[in-house]
Amino acid sequence: MEKIDSFKINHNDHPIGFYLSKQMGDIYTYDLRMKTPNGGNYLDTPALHSIEHLFATVIRNGESKDSVVYFGPMGCRTGCYLLLRGITYDDARALTIRTLKDCLLLDEVPGAKKEECGNYLEHDLKGAKSEIRAYLAALEA
Repeated sequence: MEKIDSFKINHNDHPIGFYLSKQMGDIYTYDLRMKTPNGGNYLDTPALHSIEHLFATVIRNGESKDSVVYFGPMGCRTGCYLLLRGITYDDARALTIRTLKDCLLLDEVPGAKKEECGNYLEHDLKGAKSEIRAYLAALEA
């Protein structure tokens, strides 16, 4: 089988940051790399789950909601993917930073009730906010 694009990236040279990982027509896939690949320090699953709920809710309620195709976690627990239609790198990076900052304003994890989430017991708002603050610091350095 042909190797998919995300496996063609040398993860040994892919530090924490914000990257354009693929473009297909007007759909851009952004890599929100919050942890160093293969660094031994990964996002805890409950915190990552909460980041997914926070970020997805905030961005899908913001000014660019019609451009959001997908937001979700990486299986390796080093970050998330954000797919946007028609929003190129600089605007996507600024949108990501604004969205992350707005996530920090929430006092509860959206969609975390039993009837709303398939694993509602596995959330960590405090851990999610800690990871978001660390990632923002890296992006704004």
